[in-house]
Amino acid sequence: MKKWLLLTIISAFALVLAACGGDKGSESESADEYTADKPLIIKFSHVTAIDSVKGKAADKFAELVKEKTEGKVKVEVYPSSQLYGDNDELDALVSGNVHMIAPSVTKMVKIDPRWQYVDMPFLFENEEHVQTFFNSEVATDLMNSDQLAANDIKGLAFWPNGFKHFSNNKHPLVTVDDFKGLKFRAQAGQVLEAQFKTLDAGSATIAFGETYAALQQGTVDGAENPYNNFDTMKFYEVQKYLSTSAHGRLDYAIFVNKSFWDSIPADLLTSVEEALDEATTYAQELAADENAKSLENVKASGVVEVYEMSQEERDALKEALQPVYDEFSETITPELIEGIEALKK
Repeated sequence: MKKWLLLTIISAFALVLAACGGDKGSESESADEYTADKPLIIKFSHVTAIDSVKGKAADKFAELVKEKTEGKVKVEVYPSSQLYGDNDELDALVSGNVHMIAPSVTKMVKIDPRWQYVDMPFLFENEEHVQTFFNSEVATDLMNSDQLAANDIKGLAFWPNGFKHFSNNKHPLVTVDDFKGLKFRAQAGQVLEAQFKTLDAGSATIAFGETYAALQQGTVDGAENPYNNFDTMKFYEVQKYLSTSAHGRLDYAIFVNKSFWDSIPADLLTSVEEALDEATTYAQELAADENAKSLENVKASGVVEVYEMSQEERDALKEALQPVYDEFSETITPELIEGIEALKK
């Protein structure tokens, strides 16, 4: 907490300085100072594989930026935790060591605990519900929060990954009793800790890039992932059972260092943001297709038993996990939870 307080103070001072230069790119600079030989560099760090939904969307963004700026801006994409992992990419963004990240939104709980909404079990009904949320004022308010601004962070877009599903090495996970005594890899966050505790299971916070080894070595028995992550990270090699629980979400958001972003010459910034809009549409269309293909790949592997859960079985799990709502509704705020639920069609 002391570390984040210091970063917040430094970032607030940087915001005051940046405010003198305006909010929409730098008017004092021109794109003319950048060329294809000497481009403006945007360092984009993320933790998933190149062939994941996020990896493909990041590369698409880089391609579009090059095209729209005629090479005057170059996006350097660093996938698979090449630069920074789950635990330090947010600090790297605040300090300016990278300019853009696309973390799982739960990583933002360091700054604003409301971002844990994505871990609330069975909060979202289906993909249409999720997309409606992405396009809503409820989501816009999260992206434009005072907490992000105070840390010199700007939220730009949501990139979906998909619904999470439980996997493990012991037996199919269908009823609450099936979870008892097992240990699961989880992202950091009190909501996920409470989720597994309510199911009489244990959890361990392990960086995404280290999850395969943890499953392989038996440090944990299982995990929760969208189909695409389960496939592209080859978790099917170290897991025997997968249940189609669709109990939570793993979605990403694009965050940038605000001081850096606002320093980009206005004419170039317009092109970069157009590229991001197109890459976001691409990511949203890609996610559903890739998850469907990945589920078929997992089934075709012949090494994982896929249990197709019924709606009644999912409803029973949802009811069992009601204590998570009782514990965290005030932290995440009734306004946010009710706002999301109200978007169901």
